[in-house]
Amino acid sequence: MFCSTGSSGLYKAPLSKSLLLVPSSLSLLLALLPHCQRFFLYDLQAVKDDFQIWRLICGRIICLDLKDTFCSSLLIYNFRIFERRYGSRKFASFLLGSWVLSALIDLILVETAWYCFGISASRNLPSGFLAPVFALFVPFYCSIPRVQVAHILGPLSITNKTLIYILGLQLFTSGSYIWIVAISGLISGICYNGNILQVHQVLYIPSWIAKFFSWTLEPIFSSSEPTTEARIGMGATVDIQRQQRMEVLDRQLMLSQFTQARRQRQQGGMINWNRLFPPLRQRQNVNYRDGQQSEQQASPPLEVSEEQVARLMEMGFSRGDALEALRASNNDLNVATNFLLQH
Repeated sequence: MFCSTGSSGLYKAPLSKSLLLVPSSLSLLLALLPHCQRFFLYDLQAVKDDFQIWRLICGRIICLDLKDTFCSSLLIYNFRIFERRYGSRKFASFLLGSWVLSALIDLILVETAWYCFGISASRNLPSGFLAPVFALFVPFYCSIPRVQVAHILGPLSITNKTLIYILGLQLFTSGSYIWIVAISGLISGICYNGNILQVHQVLYIPSWIAKFFSWTLEPIFSSSEPTTEARIGMGATVDIQRQQRMEVLDRQLMLSQFTQARRQRQQGGMINWNRLFPPLRQRQNVNYRDGQQSEQQASPPLEVSEEQVARLMEMGFSRGDALEALRASNNDLNVATNFLLQH
């Protein structure tokens, strides 16, 4: 939607789809049944005084504020790229780990605010699946490359990540004490993303549970592969529509050529970059001897930015795949990232 780092829709993201549908539906239902909302209040004072431990679960799943529901749903939709990249099990383990750690950090922050500043926030914390959403900003900041989109007011620029941060800021300022949940979510995200105190070995989804839900619930929440047609904005002129369609066709052609070249490499063949770059077609043909390319007649390879290669490697891709994607996309980091995330 906002961050162009993958295909649209919820293809290969069943967990993200379930987090969008189930909590949002229950939040709307509770808005129609206000007498039931008291069971889903996030009340740490009741947890401490009356040992209502169940509130740590019920109070941290469903948002009672529809504005929080809307903002968190948009963020989950954009963060679905991590489920495609890591897989549903690892993505679920991150959410579980940050959800559990943030509950402990909430208790510490509430007590610290009371003893140091006299702020009583134990009965006023917002309900909902908010802390893991804030925790996802940590891998989003660390692993998603920043691609400039436009310039405003001189040095200020809009990137593919700007609107995500604005949406997170909107959620951060939606309540008086949501900053406590946001800080606990960010801290838990840092701990889990950095594997501090070996939390990966303690808080994770066992393989048998992942297989069970994959067998039972994944068919329900799975989505079909999105079509390759581009959405044309309402009110666009004929020239704009034609330009958008041409850009989409060029990108599809580039990605299909890259896929074919990648398949040839996996089969042991040499990649013919002349098919990927039309200007090279008119150059002298390259002679091969014993499966190796002659250095005297070979066309010089496209120079690739090491900074862009490093960014793709930081996202977990191999150097070979990063080089191929950047060369095939003519050093377009956005196109290369899209292809690698989808394949």
